[in-house]
Amino acid sequence: MYQAQSPWWYRALRSLLRAALSVLCRLEVEGVDRVPNQGPFLLVCNHLHWLDIPVLGATLPHQATAFAARKWERRPVVGWLLRTLGGAIFVHRGEVDRQALREALRVLGEGRVLAVAPEGTRSDSGALQQGKEGAAYLAARSGVKLLPVVAYGQEKVFRSLRRGRRAQVRVIYGWPFTLTAGPGRIRREQLHDLSEQIMRELAALLPSQYRGVYADSVGQGLRT
Repeated sequence: MYQAQSPWWYRALRSLLRAALSVLCRLEVEGVDRVPNQGPFLLVCNHLHWLDIPVLGATLPHQATAFAARKWERRPVVGWLLRTLGGAIFVHRGEVDRQALREALRVLGEGRVLAVAPEGTRSDSGALQQGKEGAAYLAARSGVKLLPVVAYGQEKVFRSLRRGRRAQVRVIYGWPFTLTAGPGRIRREQLHDLSEQIMRELAALLPSQYRGVYADSVGQGLRT
């Protein structure tokens, strides 16, 4: 049985989040037993809505440091959650922030959990968009395992509440995996291929309407 390695206050906050979400939606969680007992590992997830943060925070047994756009740093609710649930690395959207990458590698080097949305930004279409190479770079440089997780339905929560209904929100944890990177320096084209490998893992956990640009690639190169 999975034993969460987190302080009492984090478990209490997670319980409060679960209670709040039970009012807002019907939350279903699958595969928590696949979460490694301890870090380091890289949690890779899709990105649909700002509710991604509380939804994943309420279901992940570990504290996790997350990348987040700098615009969220001063937001009263989301910014506080990011800092409290495990810390945040705030970055400017669309820029290569080498200091942030160094900080992320330090988090993994300390045996902690780092959460990354490989798409980089929230999907406007509601489905997967092209993955960026940051997550692949961090995984290749650190050699840690990756844990895929998807959440969907949270983008419908407030729209459903206005109609007097609670949306169904599903969170699915996949199996941990490692990237098939060879030894030595990682070339740019290798990073692209590794990023695509990550995105296919996420797509395989999602219903077809959420797979977006990866709808036709599910099953290609995935583990059996």
